[in-house]
Amino acid sequence: MKHYRFKSIQFLIAVSFTAMTIAVVLAVSYILYDKFTRTAEKNTSQSNEQTIYQVAKNLEYYIRSMTIFFAQVENTVKEGGDYAGERMAGELDTIFRTREDLVTIALFDRSGHELTALPSVPMRSNTNLTSQSWFRSAVENPNHLSFSLPHVQNLFQGQYKWVVSMSKGIKLQVNGEEQDAVLLVDVNFKLIDDLTSSVKLGQKGYAYIIDESAGNIIYHPQQQLIYAGIKYENVEQALKYTYGSYIDNSTGVERLITIQTVSNVGWKIVGVSFMDEIGATKREIGSFLLWLLAAVLLFVLAITLYMSAKISQPIKRLEKSMQLVERGNFNITIPIRRDDEVGRLSRRFNLMVNRIRELMGQIIAQQESKRRSELEVLQSQIHPHFLYNTLNSVVRLAGTGKNDEVITMITSLSKFFRISLSKGKPIIPLADELEHIRNYLIIQKLRYKNKFEFEIFSSEGLEGLQSPKLILQPIVENAIYHGIEPSVDAGRIVIRAELADGKLRLQVADNGVGMSAEKAARLLLETSSLGEGEQAGIGLRNVHERICLYFGTEYGLHIESEQEEGTTVTIWLPCVKEDDPHVS
Repeated sequence: MKHYRFKSIQFLIAVSFTAMTIAVVLAVSYILYDKFTRTAEKNTSQSNEQTIYQVAKNLEYYIRSMTIFFAQVENTVKEGGDYAGERMAGELDTIFRTREDLVTIALFDRSGHELTALPSVPMRSNTNLTSQSWFRSAVENPNHLSFSLPHVQNLFQGQYKWVVSMSKGIKLQVNGEEQDAVLLVDVNFKLIDDLTSSVKLGQKGYAYIIDESAGNIIYHPQQQLIYAGIKYENVEQALKYTYGSYIDNSTGVERLITIQTVSNVGWKIVGVSFMDEIGATKREIGSFLLWLLAAVLLFVLAITLYMSAKISQPIKRLEKSMQLVERGNFNITIPIRRDDEVGRLSRRFNLMVNRIRELMGQIIAQQESKRRSELEVLQSQIHPHFLYNTLNSVVRLAGTGKNDEVITMITSLSKFFRISLSKGKPIIPLADELEHIRNYLIIQKLRYKNKFEFEIFSSEGLEGLQSPKLILQPIVENAIYHGIEPSVDAGRIVIRAELADGKLRLQVADNGVGMSAEKAARLLLETSSLGEGEQAGIGLRNVHERICLYFGTEYGLHIESEQEEGTTVTIWLPCVKEDDPHVS
C-alpha cells in the first residue's frame, strides 16, 4: 500500500503542493509571530511608562500647588501678628475654605502648645504631639518644608482622617520678640489615593508610592497585606532607579516594573504589570497565527486535492473497478464521460465484465441444474431399498399369520408412496410431510417389532406452511439405524413442529446411543472430509444441501448429541406459504 501511495499521481501532486505551502506559511507565520510579540512587549512597556509618567506629573503638580498654598498660609501667619485675634482667624478661615482637600491648619510653639488652629475644635490630650514625625522634622530642619507619610490625623477631637502633613519650622514676631513655631497643614490623603488607585496596568497591574529617602511605602492598593507581611514588594531594587523599566522576579512571578520620580517631594511612583498578561497576548497572537495556518493549509489542501483528483480520477475509477472484479464483484459498470484513451479503455472494460457475467450466469445455471439432478437421483435411490425391506417384512408377517399388522403396514406403505410422489413437486405442505413421516414410522415400528415408540407434535396454524419434500425421513432413518437399534433400551423418537424467532423449526429427538460432539460437528461436512465409518451423514447432508439450495445458507440443519443420551436434529425453514416466491 505504501509503495502504491508514493506512486499515485494524486498523492504526489497533493504532497508537493502541500509541502511547499506548509514551508511558506510556516516561515511567514514565524516572522509575523516574532514581529508581533516584540511589538506587543514594546508597546506594553511604553504604555506603562506613559501612564506612570502621567501619574507622577499629576502628583507633582498637586504637590506643587500644595507647596504654594502652604507658602500662602505661612505669609498670612507671619504678617498677622495677633494669632488669637479675630482678624487672623478670619483670614485663615477664608484660606481654609478655598480648598476641599484641607483637613487642618494649625500653629504650635516649640513646646507643642496650640497658638491657633482650624477647624476650631478642642485638641486631644494624649496626642504626644512633640513626638510625631512631622513635628520633629519641622523642629530639626527649620525653614524646610517637610512632607510626612500618610497617617491618621489624631490631634483634634472628631478628626480621624488619613492625611499627609506638611510642616515647617518658622520664626514669628511676638510682642517685638522672635519666637520659634511650627506651622502644620494637613491635606486629605484621598486625592493622592485616587490619583494612584485609578492606575490600571493590564488586568492585574497596579501602582504604588515609596519615599525616596527611606524606602517607606507611602501608598499601596494592598496596604493591609503589606503591613501584615503577606505581600512583599522589592523596594530596595526600585530605589536604585530614578525612571525607566526593568524585569523583577523577586516575588516568584515575573513582573515588569516601571519607575518615575516625583521631583519636588522625593517620592517614587512604581508601576507593576505582570508578564503573564503579555504572555497571554503572545498566546493570542500564536493562536491566531495557528488558526490562520490551519485555515490556509486546509484551503490549499482542498484545492490541491480537487485539482489532483480531476487529473487522476478517471484512472482511479478504472483501478477501483478492476479491484472489485478481482474480489469477485462483476455487477459494476464504469460511467463513460469522455472519449479519450481512458474513456475507450473504460468501454472495453465494461464489455469484458459483461461477457464474464454472462459466462458466469451460464455456469451457475448449469451447476445448479446438475446439483438438483444429483440430489433427485440420490433421493430416488432411497425408495427401492426401503420398498424391498418393507415387502420382506410383509412376507414375514403374512407367514406368521399376523394379518392385521400386514394390513397396517401395506396401508401405511401406500400412503407413504402417495406422498412421496406428490405429483413431482419438490415443495409440499408441512401437514403432508408430517403425515409422510408418521406412515414411515408406523412401518419401521412394525419392522423392528415395537422396539421404539414415537410421538409427533405440531403447533396450530402451521398446516399451510410449505416444506421441502422428504426432509424428515433421512433424519428419522438415522435415528433408528444409528441411535435406537444399537441401544439395549426401549427407543423413543419425538418430532416437533413449531415457530421460533420468526422461522419454522422442526426437531427430531431420539434417546439412542448418541455420539461425540466432534463427530456430530463433522456430519454435515463434505463426504471427502469424513473419516471411515462416518458415511451415515450422507442423508443428513442431502437434506441440509437441499434446504440451502432452496432457501439460502441461513437455513438448514443443526445437530446436537451426547453419548448415551441421544441426538437432537433441528431443521430451520422459512415461514413460506404456497403462493410464496420461494415455492416452485
